[in-house]
Amino acid sequence: MTQLTSAQQTWIRRFHPAPGAAVRLVCFAHAGGSASFFFPVSARMAPATDVFALQYPGRQDRRAEPNIDSISRLADAAFGALEGLLDRPTAFFGHSMGAVLAYEVALRFEAAGGAPLLRLYASGRRAPSRYREEALHQQGEQSIIAELRELDGTGGGLLDDPDALAMIMPAIRNDYRAIETYRHTPGQALSCPVTAVIGDRDPRVSAAEARAWADHTTGPFDLRVFPGGHFYLVDQSARLIQLIRDDLTAAAASKA
Repeated sequence: MTQLTSAQQTWIRRFHPAPGAAVRLVCFAHAGGSASFFFPVSARMAPATDVFALQYPGRQDRRAEPNIDSISRLADAAFGALEGLLDRPTAFFGHSMGAVLAYEVALRFEAAGGAPLLRLYASGRRAPSRYREEALHQQGEQSIIAELRELDGTGGGLLDDPDALAMIMPAIRNDYRAIETYRHTPGQALSCPVTAVIGDRDPRVSAAEARAWADHTTGPFDLRVFPGGHFYLVDQSARLIQLIRDDLTAAAASKA
């Protein structure tokens, strides 16, 4: 069983350790999200897949730590936490902001000479090269709340609770700053397969914007569209997990 150092344990949540698993899945949460979002994924994929969920600073049990408001610096820190842990065939799954972060961490692993990922799943996010002028992080709290309600990723009751909002708003605003100021470095691309996954009613990413992820890998690319909005993966979790399970099983078998 892979033993995590204390520094790695700060970043990595391993809800259902699977020491005998042939493959590993590393999950990267959305803006304002936390590792616990992926607890159901971990439960359903164990013991065949060893799931790591990244816990960013500034939330839940890391709430006392400063947030990191740069995708580049967050990717550097996440890479440092994961370095040495891709000791078995590994895939990354990132949702929304997490898709871009997963991509940047994967670039760092390939640049360091690591084996390419089995696959990168880029969920609910347009390709890194597809920019929109956005500055929600500079707007008032009510604008951010309206955005969260539209995306339907945070329980309505939570958004109506002033005490809960006071706890989560710093991380949310920080993460919006990180993703809205992010700029892709032209000429960079992965060599691993990339699967873009979106909901067919997502107001923040079109099929064309998701399809542009093909430009960010020299490997195979495919686009999967599920029913739902930005957080399609909540209602479509069974189908999504089956897709990932089938892909990873096939990929691991091909490397055996």
